[in-house]
Amino acid sequence: MNDIVFAAMGWIGTPYQHQASCKGAGADCLGLLRGVWREVIGAEPEAIPPYTPDWSEADKVERLQDAAARWLTNVETAVAGDVLLFRMRNHAAAKHLAILVDAGPDAPKIIHAYSGRGVVLSPLTPAWERRIAGKYRFPDRRI
Repeated sequence: MNDIVFAAMGWIGTPYQHQASCKGAGADCLGLLRGVWREVIGAEPEAIPPYTPDWSEADKVERLQDAAARWLTNVETAVAGDVLLFRMRNHAAAKHLAILVDAGPDAPKIIHAYSGRGVVLSPLTPAWERRIAGKYRFPDRRI
């Protein structure tokens, strides 16, 4: 198990809380990623402005995809510990994140946070796979 997966596993069970990033207390999908970044990489690379649950839906600006391109490495094939970015609807901005835990062909799994569930380990089902808008890798070094 790599450092990213190990850190993400520690967040399972954290309740969902919009805009939060506090292990055990509350996190949304971006908060989970931010918390794992702090645990494994170091200080967050940029301040996150306030956002609403429906952000980017009206203007379709790819805020998460742009931020991922600034701080993560785009990869063709994801492996355990990589970040998956999801587009929840066709032609909408990508606005959900998960960390790939197991990239095996038989039962791939992700850790992510969403309303009503909190931070959970879920199968990467075909329905989730169809929504993948990007695959990214954390930097190798501490910032």
